[in-house]
Order: sequence, then structure tokens, then C-alpha cells
Amino acid sequence: MNKIGLLISVLFFGTIMANAQITAPAPSPAAKVEQRIGLTDISVEYSRPSKKGRVVFGDVVPYNEIWRTGANAATKITFSDDVTFGGAEVKKGSYAMLTKPGEKTWSIMLYPHNSTNWGSYTESDVQPITISTESVHMPKETDIESFMIGFDNLNNHGGMMYLLWERTFVPVDIKVNTDKAVEASISKVMGGPSAGDYFAAASYYYTEKKDLNKALEWINLSISKGNEKYWVLRTKSLIQAELGDTKGAIETASKSLEMAKKDDDAAYIKMNEASIAEWKKK
Repeated sequence: MNKIGLLISVLFFGTIMANAQITAPAPSPAAKVEQRIGLTDISVEYSRPSKKGRVVFGDVVPYNEIWRTGANAATKITFSDDVTFGGAEVKKGSYAMLTKPGEKTWSIMLYPHNSTNWGSYTESDVQPITISTESVHMPKETDIESFMIGFDNLNNHGGMMYLLWERTFVPVDIKVNTDKAVEASISKVMGGPSAGDYFAAASYYYTEKKDLNKALEWINLSISKGNEKYWVLRTKSLIQAELGDTKGAIETASKSLEMAKKDDDAAYIKMNEASIAEWKKK
């Protein structure tokens, strides 16, 4: 093979090797468990290491040392609403869940989930939640092989999240405020459309040139519900102008203009000034 042919072969082989990617199962496969409790959604993303004939707690996972609660990155737990987690008030959002296993009790710590590097968290960042553990009684050959997180004892107002591996069972009581969410939903529905709903409906009717009298009624309802914004008044002035109420359109646009000036919104200032000048010619 000449030098040029050899060079081409080397480059071709090198390209193949550079692009080659071997896909193989992870030793601790990723898992995600999702549970709705009442009206609150909770999800947990974690990895599941296996026992593989080893002693887990006190050896593979040392006692009284911070553990990522699984393998690889720290376990991530997300709440769609505020909850009471192990007796502690927790705001909705995502958290890194680290634990410190003990022989009789565990500490569970929730950190703002702003990093996947579990080693970057420090114990002083949060107030630990202390949970008493339980031992699962079963023949040794049937120890729980792979670490797992799940939910049980569910009702409209709470439930239990558990951590389970080998023979160690860690239950965490969760309470949710279902009554608050349901009452808010009832109030919203029974209270009728919101100011934003009325504005959206009025804007659509104006854009599509449908029933403009109905559009004016809706936008007035929006304003009466506290939605007196300059962009809302701008739309109202356009509806009034289409209905032939030039005087009313000028008055509404003038008010929108003054509010836009206070907010330094150049676009609405320009649009209102142009419309007022046009309507004054009529």
C-alpha cells in the first residue's frame, strides 16, 4: 500500500473510532417514581444500586455519613405544591434529597436542587428531618436486593414515602393541603370568569370583528375587576372607535396614553398618540 492509501486508511479508521459509542446497562439503573397525593404531584428521580451479596448499611453505606440516597447524582424530589414532609414545612419545587443513615434513625436533608454534584452540599445548609427506621423481617436470602423508593398509605390528605433496601425500611410521612386547593378551585369556578378571561374574550371578538357590543361589555367587566391597564384601555378605545363612539375612544385612549407614559412604554405611547390624532380629525 502506498503512503497516500495508508494515510487514507488511518484517517478513515480514526474517524470510525472517534464516532464509536458503546452502549451498556448502568450498574445502578436510573428510576423515576411519580405519585399524586390529593391534588399534589410528587416525583422522585434516583438511581438503584444493588446489594450484590454485600452488607449495605454500616458497610457499603456507612452509618452517620451523608449519602446521596442512591447512586450517581443526588436523588431529586419535586413537589408541585407546598407539603409537610416528615413534619417539616417544605415549599413547592425541586430538591436534592440527601440522607445520613443511622442504626436506629436517619436524617433526611432537602437542598435546593441547583447542582447534580452531591458532594458539593454541606450539612449546615438545611435543617435535617429525623426519621425512625424499621426492620423488615424476612429470610436473609430474600433481602431487598435493589434500593427502592415508593409511596403507600395514600389518602386525599397525605401518604407515606418510603426508602427500602436490604432489611431497612425508612417511612416518611407526607401531608398535603388538599382542602386549600379544592376551596381555591371552587371559588374560582363559582366566581365566574376572571379579569384576564374577560379581556381575552373581548380582544378575540375585536380582532375577529364579531359582536363588538359584547366585546365592549366584556372589556368593561375586565376593567371593573381591577384590570385597568393601559394595554386593556387601548383595546377598549379601539372597540369604541369601531362602534362609532369617537369621543369615548379619545377619552379612553388619552387615559391609556397617560398610563403608558408613566410606565415609559414607547410603543403604546406612539400607538395612542396616532389614534387620538386620527380620531380628532373625524
